Amino acid sequence: MRQDVISAMGMALGTIREHKLRSFLTVLGVIIGTTTVIAVGSIIAGLNENVIESIQSFGTNTAFVSRLPSGPRFGRLTREERIRKHLTLEDAQALVESCPDIVNAAPSIFPNFESGIFGLIARYKNEEVVGLDYRGTTPAFFTVYGNASIKEGRFFTEAENEHKLDVIVIGEDLARALFSKLSAVGKPIQINGHSFEVLGVLERPRGNFTGIGGEDRRAVIPYWTFRKVNPNAKEHGVRFEAREGRLDRAVDQARGLLRQRRSVPFNKPDDFSIATADSLVEQFHAITGAVALVMVVLSSIGLMVGGIGVMNIMLVSVTERTREIGVRKALGARRLDIVWQFLLEAMTLTAGGGLLGIAVGIVISAVIRWLVPSLPSTVPLWSVAAGLAVSTSVGLFFGLWPAVKASRMDPVVALRYE
Repeated sequence: MRQDVISAMGMALGTIREHKLRSFLTVLGVIIGTTTVIAVGSIIAGLNENVIESIQSFGTNTAFVSRLPSGPRFGRLTREERIRKHLTLEDAQALVESCPDIVNAAPSIFPNFESGIFGLIARYKNEEVVGLDYRGTTPAFFTVYGNASIKEGRFFTEAENEHKLDVIVIGEDLARALFSKLSAVGKPIQINGHSFEVLGVLERPRGNFTGIGGEDRRAVIPYWTFRKVNPNAKEHGVRFEAREGRLDRAVDQARGLLRQRRSVPFNKPDDFSIATADSLVEQFHAITGAVALVMVVLSSIGLMVGGIGVMNIMLVSVTERTREIGVRKALGARRLDIVWQFLLEAMTLTAGGGLLGIAVGIVISAVIRWLVPSLPSTVPLWSVAAGLAVSTSVGLFFGLWPAVKASRMDPVVALRYE
């Protein structure tokens, strides 16, 4: 049996070599479908790796409380979300005082939601950066946030916060954009017309998706300073740190306390959001799962077109080789031998197209990684295996009918065919 298969594959490869252009055009749809699987799979794998690393860099034993739903979302806010009460500084203090499993909490106050991030501009002399992660917070920010490591200078103190001093700590990419290779510490920068002295520079967090546009544009000032320069700001968020191994209990305690403080009826859902690293990763996986589904649908169209082309060309091949089939049957070839001959030819054809599609997909992935470093791509083994398996299966499925048709030929009629 093995010798028959090897012989049939040799005949299939010989036929493909004789009709190179026809074979290539036949499997073009298979090549496109497989390339789509590899290229999109590589982007999804790269996104997964970097986004998970970025999310976990905030701290796996912390959770973030916000008025609005956390994580990626599409569409406008609902009416219920728009009219929700704002979180407050007192909510953050109550979490530490009243929840036994919460050891620390860092409140952050942001510009009002309506102002948008692109209305925030940082300036130093002739340099300007638009779109900031601008907030006011307490010194607890630098211990609760796992990705708030200092690279240069220092953090601000509680005394500087209480005295509302105009000081700031900025992200590494923001410092590089404003000061190039100069030290940022001690220099003044302006944010929307207010001047601050740079105390320190934060180290860029792990992962490529660290902030706005994939860059670390954090601009962190003391909480009470923020309230002084932005008196109308109300949008708060709170990140709290749980005792080791007790994050789930801390989240339950925080939820119960906030529902009580915000007077949420027992039969109504939360009017706030509590997100952990695991919950954000799950949300991201849901999105990439939807993208993967779209990828499967798109690649299936290409594979179906390729499969129809394979069936068509194999039917033509069967007609062209009618006398050859008659001769083989007259010399003792069984129906199964004829089926294997044409079936393996179709499978070899589509498997070759699959390998070519895999190669093109890998090249596209490398080009994306080179051109857009912030959009990482890495080719996962599963996408290579899936591309090859599916392309070969296309040949098996669409080549079956032509192979069976060839095996049913009457040798006497076949030998008379002109």
